[in-house]
Amino acid sequence: MQAMILEQAHQPLRLVDVAVPQPAAGEVLVRVHACGLCRTDLHIIDGELDAPRLPLILGHQIVGTVVACGAAVTDLTLGQRVGIPWLGSTCQQCAYCRSGRENLCDHAEFTGYTRAGGLAEYTVADAHFCLPLPADYPDLQAAPLLCAGLIGYRALRLAGSPQRLGIYGFGAAAHIIAQVAVQRGYTLYAFTRPGDHAAQQFARELGAAWAGDSTVMPPEPLDAALIFAAVGSLVPLALRTVAKGGSVVCAGIHMSDIPALPYALLWGERVLRSVANLTRSDGLEFLNLAPKVPVRTHVTVFPLADANEALAALRGSVQGAVVVQIVAP
Repeated sequence: MQAMILEQAHQPLRLVDVAVPQPAAGEVLVRVHACGLCRTDLHIIDGELDAPRLPLILGHQIVGTVVACGAAVTDLTLGQRVGIPWLGSTCQQCAYCRSGRENLCDHAEFTGYTRAGGLAEYTVADAHFCLPLPADYPDLQAAPLLCAGLIGYRALRLAGSPQRLGIYGFGAAAHIIAQVAVQRGYTLYAFTRPGDHAAQQFARELGAAWAGDSTVMPPEPLDAALIFAAVGSLVPLALRTVAKGGSVVCAGIHMSDIPALPYALLWGERVLRSVANLTRSDGLEFLNLAPKVPVRTHVTVFPLADANEALAALRGSVQGAVVVQIVAP
């Protein structure tokens, strides 16, 4: 099969021919149709997440069909369309797993990081961590739901029920969760890179009541703010915008260092917290919700051979999500 391989951090991916993997017990072989890319993939390439299993096939927003099953697979069938998210497997035995917090498992494996990902014609996945996909979404539109959607949804859930919600970094996750927030009747405030008027207009089109630079105060205090940009200096800015008792949720797997901040920004029972990975229950809950909103994903599509160009697009101001198409529809 063809695959795009990361051999070393700070190097471009390389298109190579490799053997089709074979599923072990409890695993399935999936023919990949599409794979979304996100900021986490850039963190791996840039060496900011420093424990990838190299050489590595990136990509953790995978849509495909099951073409072979290993022994002891009973809940998936040949020809079934599935989604493969970031959380690839857990030990299912530790205190975190037993208490419904498998996202914190110390022995977890991650798709496109410590397990092979989706920038290839085939991939192998743990059958227990494959998610059923709503039929309403074609492959390209379904892919961003599997990370941008799931992490965004977990971040929103941890923020409570914020009637006035701010979002920092209006990329793939933000454009999905904004639709959920608006559908719930929340007033949405979008914060973008200074001067990014295209992103601000995109946010307004998705229902934001206000959109402006990340350095500017919103028209009223917020109940919560979600930070999707991997920029630590946004944390004190976001804390400044939330009212007493409000929350700031950092939704990225990596963030630059948070600068020193005065205690007064945190005082008043404000909450600062992170989001770590996702759980299968997050996936099932959000994928059931998405068609009811309905969430519409905006995607920019690249072929497999142009995966490096797709990653470069992520560093710019692409609107919505970036998806690599492996199989033509």
